[in-house]
Amino acid sequence: MSKTLPVQKNDYIDVEFEDLTHDGAGVAKVDGYPIFVQGGLPGEKANIKIIKVNKGYGIGRLIQIKEQSHFRVEIAKEDSHKYGGCQIQHISYEGQLKFKENQVRQVLTRIGKLEDVNVHPVLGMEHPWQYRNKAQVPVGEKDGKLISGFFKPRSHEIVDTNESLIQLAEVDEAIQAVKEVCRELGVKAYNEETHKGDLRHIMARYAKQTGELMVVMITRTADLPSKNKLVEEIVSRLPKVKSIIHNINSKRTNVIMGDKTKVLWGSEVIYDYIGDVKFAISALSFYQVNPDQTKVLYDKALEYAELNGDETVMDAYCGIGTISLFLAQKAKKVYGVEIVPEAIEDAKRNAELNAITNAEFAVGKAEEVIPKWYDQGIRADVLVVDPPRKGCDEALLHTIIEMKPNKVVYVSCNPATLARDLRILEDGGYKTVEVQPVDMFPQTTHCEAVAKLVLNS
Repeated sequence: MSKTLPVQKNDYIDVEFEDLTHDGAGVAKVDGYPIFVQGGLPGEKANIKIIKVNKGYGIGRLIQIKEQSHFRVEIAKEDSHKYGGCQIQHISYEGQLKFKENQVRQVLTRIGKLEDVNVHPVLGMEHPWQYRNKAQVPVGEKDGKLISGFFKPRSHEIVDTNESLIQLAEVDEAIQAVKEVCRELGVKAYNEETHKGDLRHIMARYAKQTGELMVVMITRTADLPSKNKLVEEIVSRLPKVKSIIHNINSKRTNVIMGDKTKVLWGSEVIYDYIGDVKFAISALSFYQVNPDQTKVLYDKALEYAELNGDETVMDAYCGIGTISLFLAQKAKKVYGVEIVPEAIEDAKRNAELNAITNAEFAVGKAEEVIPKWYDQGIRADVLVVDPPRKGCDEALLHTIIEMKPNKVVYVSCNPATLARDLRILEDGGYKTVEVQPVDMFPQTTHCEAVAKLVLNS
């Protein structure tokens, strides 16, 4: 006979929250049975309604807070909290940084079995709002009117919005201006159900250091209706615009950008700086969305690399060369590898842009290219990885263990896969010396971190 659960659906119960999940939900327990409730904070007592029960956990809805956490703050903007990616704006910024530090500590212990690693307090922002330099918003129609904004959670219903709490004002202004111009000129929004209409998404990128703005319109059709008038109006309303791009995505897909891109007006790229390094950013370039904290993150990676000018460095997920070019300023030679050919073209262009001649880039999988370099007699003193959320390919980790660079610097956007990969490297002869979390995404649950590993002697 199956064990009876301590709560049932539609029960109203009083609980005390003791923790937060990785996505910011409060965790309460009834006879050891965990219940997850969005909006609950550790230390708070509340009345909740059970809305779902599974064998291993339940989900509740917050009805009334009876004892409030000192970390709770008033929500600045309700729709941004619900739909705009600001899941934890009800937590004070001090509380957010403590939550993220705790999150990193917990996964290192639970997943990585790393008990004695020095985890530093999270490096946060002085002003943790309006930091994102890029937005790409879906376009739809409501009551015959063109709208754009956020998707409601677990749906494709668009909430029409004009501003976000976490985007730079210049980005919000650009999106709003393009939406208004398209409305005035009668541009039709794409309908994903019928696969008809024109405009699918509006994207804006703003380079904070140079003040240059890029606008991208993504359409289903090869032709952009009222193109000339559209460009004329955008240029007149957005004085900072340097690039207006048309991207064509004719497929039935959730992928935002299509394969074909053309310049409607101005330049193909805009320029920005991270520290002293200049970057050319195209419509398709991957470029960190929080430029202020990117510098903090890369400075820490550079510090952990401890370069004195004699080292050979390998950057295993180099993208458009952001970290590689930072390292090249202090290293003897940097080798970068990336699977996306366009990113490598960008990396080469960015090296040229900065007159950096000691960086070399190759297209391919890191776990295939790096052993080839090794066979050619190229040895890395320091190896840097900055993988996607899924973490490093296991074959790459085994390649690192085989190559035995003196130092590994791991830049992570997912503490859970960081912990998993550190365990593999530790079992292969490395020691994790310290981990520095960096808050790249205030008001959200995401946390980046840099780990420093040395080869056990």
